[in-house]
Amino acid sequence: MGRIAQVGIAVGALGLILMMMGLFPGVTGLDPTPGIGITQVFILVLGFSWFIFGALIYVKFTFYLYSKSNLTQQIGTRLAMTGLVLAAMSGLADAFGYGSHGAAFDSSFQLGPWQAWGILASYITSCIGVLVYALGGTPNDEDDQSS
Repeated sequence: MGRIAQVGIAVGALGLILMMMGLFPGVTGLDPTPGIGITQVFILVLGFSWFIFGALIYVKFTFYLYSKSNLTQQIGTRLAMTGLVLAAMSGLADAFGYGSHGAAFDSSFQLGPWQAWGILASYITSCIGVLVYALGGTPNDEDDQSS
């Protein structure tokens, strides 16, 4: 398995903790404000990105350590990364100025229902990408490892 797979588990666990802090900021001791702010959305997207990176690292270094990625695995990786980019774009749309509320980094940031659905759909896309990567290759046999 190697120690790098354990690093993948640690990165994924840290991402899960960041996601929970973004969703429920009251666990950090901060007073919750009404609505969802730009910092919460940013931490949520950052935490999920680390979660997906940790999952990809774990799968690579646990099951496919001595083999190169095939086309299916490369598609899975790109699907996971595309989901992360789309989640960041949809979650921070108002902050970047192309959202429906048009607020660029000021106090009137709002997370609308379309943005929330975009984040959720993008997260599902990223998770499917990790599954495609995990199921798309042929695992290494311990007898075939030569190094």
